[in-house]
Amino acid sequence: MSRTISPKSSALDPGFIHLHVHSAYSLLQGSITITKLVELAKADHQPALALTDNDNMFGALEFSDKVAGYGIQPITGCAMAVDFGDQDPAARNALAPARLVLLATNEDGYRSLMKLNSRAFHETPVNHAPHIKIDWLEGETGGLIALTGGPEGPIAQAINADQPALAQTRCDILAKLFGDRLYIELQRHGIESERRCESALIDMAYAMGLPLVATNQPYFASADDYEAHDALLCIAGGRLVSETDRDQLTPDHRFKTRAEMAVLFADLPEALASTVEIARRCAYRPRTRKPILPRFTVGGDNAAGGENDEAEELRRQAENGLAWRLQKYGLAPGTTEEDYAKRLAFEIDVITRMKYPGYFLIVSDFIKWAKNHGIPVGPGRGSGAGSLVAYALTITDLDPIRFGLLFERFLNPERVSMPDFDIDFCQDRRGEVIRYVQERYGREQVGQIITFGTLQARGVLRDVGRVLQMPYGQVDRLTKLVPQNPAAPVTLAKAIESEPKLQAFRDEDPVIARAFDIAQRLEGLTRHASTHAAGIVIGDRPLSELVPMYRDPKSDMPVTQFNMKWVEPAGLVKFDFLGLKTLTVLDVAVKLLKQRNTDVDLAHLPLDDKKSYEMLARGEVVGVFQVESQGMRRALVDMRPDRLEDLIALVALYRPGPMANIPTYCARKHGDEESDYMHPMLEPILKETFGVIIYQEQVMQIAQVMAGYSLGDADLLRRAMGKKIRAEMDKQREIFVAGATKNSVPKGQAETIFELLAKFADYGFNKSHAAAYALVSFQTAYMKAHYPVEFIAASMTLDMNNTDKLSEFRAEAQRLGIKVEPPSVNRSGATFEVSDNTIYYALAALKGVGQQAVEMIVEARGDRPFTSLADFASRVSPRAINKRVVESLAAAGAFDCLDGNRARVFAGADAIIAACQRSHEAVTSGQNDMFGGMADAPSIVLPNLEPWLPADRLRREYDAIGFFLSGHPLDDYSTALKRLRVQSWTEFSRAVKTGATAGRVAATVVSRMERRTKTGNKMGIIGLSDPTGHFEAVLFSEGLAQYRDVLEPGSAVLMQIGAELQGEDVRARILHAEPLDDAAAKTQKGLRIFVRDDRPLESIAKRLEGHQAAPVVTKFQAPKPAGPSAGDGEVTLIMMLDLQTEVEMKLPGKFKVSPQIAGAIKAVSGVVDVQTV
Repeated sequence: MSRTISPKSSALDPGFIHLHVHSAYSLLQGSITITKLVELAKADHQPALALTDNDNMFGALEFSDKVAGYGIQPITGCAMAVDFGDQDPAARNALAPARLVLLATNEDGYRSLMKLNSRAFHETPVNHAPHIKIDWLEGETGGLIALTGGPEGPIAQAINADQPALAQTRCDILAKLFGDRLYIELQRHGIESERRCESALIDMAYAMGLPLVATNQPYFASADDYEAHDALLCIAGGRLVSETDRDQLTPDHRFKTRAEMAVLFADLPEALASTVEIARRCAYRPRTRKPILPRFTVGGDNAAGGENDEAEELRRQAENGLAWRLQKYGLAPGTTEEDYAKRLAFEIDVITRMKYPGYFLIVSDFIKWAKNHGIPVGPGRGSGAGSLVAYALTITDLDPIRFGLLFERFLNPERVSMPDFDIDFCQDRRGEVIRYVQERYGREQVGQIITFGTLQARGVLRDVGRVLQMPYGQVDRLTKLVPQNPAAPVTLAKAIESEPKLQAFRDEDPVIARAFDIAQRLEGLTRHASTHAAGIVIGDRPLSELVPMYRDPKSDMPVTQFNMKWVEPAGLVKFDFLGLKTLTVLDVAVKLLKQRNTDVDLAHLPLDDKKSYEMLARGEVVGVFQVESQGMRRALVDMRPDRLEDLIALVALYRPGPMANIPTYCARKHGDEESDYMHPMLEPILKETFGVIIYQEQVMQIAQVMAGYSLGDADLLRRAMGKKIRAEMDKQREIFVAGATKNSVPKGQAETIFELLAKFADYGFNKSHAAAYALVSFQTAYMKAHYPVEFIAASMTLDMNNTDKLSEFRAEAQRLGIKVEPPSVNRSGATFEVSDNTIYYALAALKGVGQQAVEMIVEARGDRPFTSLADFASRVSPRAINKRVVESLAAAGAFDCLDGNRARVFAGADAIIAACQRSHEAVTSGQNDMFGGMADAPSIVLPNLEPWLPADRLRREYDAIGFFLSGHPLDDYSTALKRLRVQSWTEFSRAVKTGATAGRVAATVVSRMERRTKTGNKMGIIGLSDPTGHFEAVLFSEGLAQYRDVLEPGSAVLMQIGAELQGEDVRARILHAEPLDDAAAKTQKGLRIFVRDDRPLESIAKRLEGHQAAPVVTKFQAPKPAGPSAGDGEVTLIMMLDLQTEVEMKLPGKFKVSPQIAGAIKAVSGVVDVQTV
């Protein structure tokens, strides 16, 4: 497994080899990517190159593979901190562990390197930097060469600390451990620490007969990168470039050429010669290898079972599993048990020949465990659903024979490739399955996979701006001009190229130009390591024997140091444990149904359920998996599905390219167009899809039936068509046409069909995946059609932090006649709960109220509702509530059951918290009454405040909940809006989709943002809400200047808006805006106010006067009428003395009357009704 390469240009003696080199994997320390390292070495004709990143081996295999690919010998190493155990950590001047450079000379050395580095991560306390202990090196040094680390190494560290005896002791220990594989490392960058220790290091080497070695320890590529690298160190350390008391390198820490190093160490030729000698000794490199499949230990006893045992176990489980499936679900129409038995035997034979029985058994084992423990598992994902063995082992839940799914699309006997089951689990309980796998196969043999975060355009620009001390506002303006698209990140160079303002800023300001230059040099470098959300690897041995391991501080599970791209080439087998929220929604809905003794078995739903398909055909798709978009809704309405096959087709067709076939499919399904099968022998294959080629499997079957391909060869044909390699296509065309003509197909027709297949193979969809996900879509549709209350409550629970989705689900519940009760401390739970036809709003969905706080409130309530605020304060732990929690609960109306005046409760938050703390202190200090009972609930004195006006009440509710729940600010305007002939947003959107371009809409302003366009002009983005939903509208500089005051958040406005359709979205722009009160006032002539006595008169007067200071109004004193320009409405007061007697009084003067004023008066305690006339 070793190889030494000597490029022609290096002659016999290259003079110098780099042995201490940092890549960008030395996180936030190195700035040279591996690709760049290769370019630098190649440019200097360097025959060999080492990689020795600080504390990790993240890049070891990638480096080895890429460097060797360029004809350069890779040397694998790591700069590892070592604790010699000779320091008292509590001592003031204790020396921290310092790094040695360890290089692998052979496979044993590489294994030792992986083992040591893995232990450094796993056995170092979490809050310490990873390091190894000196005694760990015992027995591990045979295949390792050690360099003493230069001026930062443990020996130089002791010399510079004026502890020569300690330096000698450490050197003696290392010499004993490594023998002739220890080299004293020298570096020359012109820094003080090097000068202070060099002569002592040389003397020690000569005295002990140890060889010297010269290194350069490059961290960046060239002197031009020095400033950017210095900024990188500041980003890492949270420092500023202008600070001088910080870690800094020199411009000489660049990647130097061999010639430069020869000049630098001309006085110590033996130190240069040692580099070549070491490179020759390190002739080993790690190589990629085929996956090493973990062994499934039959019966759970870790005995080593042979391949035959696994194959036999697979056959036994598959045959038993299929018998159980057929007994429970029956045969597919038109098939026999023999068909199933033949297919099963064929698949088992292929799986056994390819040596994958263990893989299938392992996947089946953890899926069965999950299902046995009530953890929802998806019906399948990807091409794995095409396997009958997988169906028999309960890995998938779709009968592949019934749905025409092909095994060869998953595992092709003609093309050796790893099987790859992607498994969907309930997102909340996925971790339990992973823990089971750890216990089942051993903690050391199961791990997660590392991922690396990079410095991206916006983030790196912010970081550089900070370390250069640029004003925050300036940096903020610059970063906001850089587009943010996580799906397709834009580089800084592209952002500058496409944004004239960024170019102008750069050209006008040298500080900005410098920031841009530094940021572009750092962009794309690795910033941090974290863990891949789904990938799990299982080994047949401890993972650290195959890859170095890392520890994520946020997880107790081992993590591979190689990422997704390199972990499989290292020999590990990856399993994807994916979390699918929809499975959790279905699980929560099923559990809610169990509370009313209704059992639903999702695995056994009737797939021909008429009610579900009728609901889909009406386009009622809110919450239904995969089909919620407007485009999908339209397609469903056109398609009018009545079978699962229609949903499978829609999932496959609704993508760019094949989408054009949706109208054809619908027309043929409904008999408006005749199906075209191209040739009679293709009708059985294409009948299900009315002659439209939709699936990759159909391409394979056509090749099989028409041209005599085996399904394995047909899969190779499909792949060739997808890749469009001309030579391969020509070869396949000949085979296809020759095979078809043998089957009596005319040559011309065969060529036409081949070209058609080539077109469809490019965007044909994997039917196995489409079928599995269509089944999940059907399950959600079934639950919504039959159990809408539980389904919507479950959907809201799983989208608790997404107020837009909560608002959408609440609107859907209203449309279905389901009542959504506002939050209440006496009825609501932490999640959304149900009863009869009602959903109770979850307390944990309120802003500022955390899950933990709610759980403590619900626990304190138990089965005894709170009787008062004082009772609430006496029973709830002070740890559960703070001022923000109480205010949020009050604003949302959660205390209405205890005190309906939200203003009083909100203002009294401090008093409630104080009472809660007093009660808790009394309990903990044992202050109870003489009979041993609890003291009375603490008294709470709330401020005496008027209730909030309806508009203010709703605005605060909006702030706490994220949308208007108990009502909408426009509710008071319903009569006026009819008179003004205003459309709702939903009506307007529908009109735009049928060709309208303008309309009148009334809404409440919920947010306003102002931005600058590319031309430098201001534009406004206005968030709006009406009773039918939330939407955004824009207006440009002139309109913004004209209507800014009208469009204040909280205002009700009447707008003339223009709109256009962009894809499925309606883009609205405001053409004109005016206060809705002004428009409504023109349609109202007056108010009629009904009261029973004189108590509300003072409050009514205040509201009619618009909160102006006024003398106290008595029952004999009318409010002052409005000024001459304020309004011309009349107000009539009706005193209802008893059931038969009313006294009507018309107030003198004219008043401004509007729905908002009417609503404010209606909210006054004692007012019976307010009518607008």
